[in-house]
Amino acid sequence: MSLLAFSLVLLAAVMHATWNALIKVNADRLTVTALMAGATGVAGLLLVPFVPFPNAEAWPFLIATTFVHTGYLVFLVQAYTHGDFGQTYPIARGTAPLLSALASVLLLGEYLSPAEWLAVALVAGGIISLAVHGPRTLTHNFKGAAYAFGTACFIATYTLIDASGARASASVHSYAVWLFLLHGIPIITTTMIMRGRAFWTIARANWRPGVFGGVISFLAYWIVLWALTFTNVAPVAALRETSVIFAAVIAALFLKERFGSQRIVAASVVAAGVVLLALS
Repeated sequence: MSLLAFSLVLLAAVMHATWNALIKVNADRLTVTALMAGATGVAGLLLVPFVPFPNAEAWPFLIATTFVHTGYLVFLVQAYTHGDFGQTYPIARGTAPLLSALASVLLLGEYLSPAEWLAVALVAGGIISLAVHGPRTLTHNFKGAAYAFGTACFIATYTLIDASGARASASVHSYAVWLFLLHGIPIITTTMIMRGRAFWTIARANWRPGVFGGVISFLAYWIVLWALTFTNVAPVAALRETSVIFAAVIAALFLKERFGSQRIVAASVVAAGVVLLALS
């Protein structure tokens, strides 16, 4: 992975942790998530005139990822509803790189060196350990952990779909723009039906975090899609999930969740994996 790609994906990780924290701190997480999806859709609509129309090979991936992204957002909201941010976010983001790595080798025929496998394992293991504060953590909050693992499955699925779609597309920028234009429609429609007239009242009160979160999520995933066009899935997926370190800091400083010595050790393991990824 080039230094430019490494730096940009790391920046994407910071942005990813930020917009996830914005969802967690809001009372109506589903509506805020819908507002973010709407903001990315508007951004995509504004950029459509400046990118080529997707070629035929890209459309099956665009259609598939639209539904998978919707499932991902629904499970993400449920995970944050039933679990702490400091627990559910690491489970979701830590399990996904391992699932993505295995699937990329089995389904996409990618090759990972022993050093890359070790780096992915270090990152994923360190991330998952960030979620565990004691032997009763997961059993005490099983529902949140279960939704977080389901979220990880959606993440791994859309990562593989979008890696294939971006590579099949004549332009990765076209794929990114149309992805964000399309993926917001199902979640916005569902939320408006569920909330009814209250949707507009809640939206007026929360439009600022919704728009801000939508814009940075758009930029963060655009960077990831670009990196996936010339780099193996596993290293990009692992590096992106270092966002949990930034999420742990946000959880400790702003959400007043505990950040003890175990999390410091876990963050150090993740950092070691990131350094190994950069060197390999």
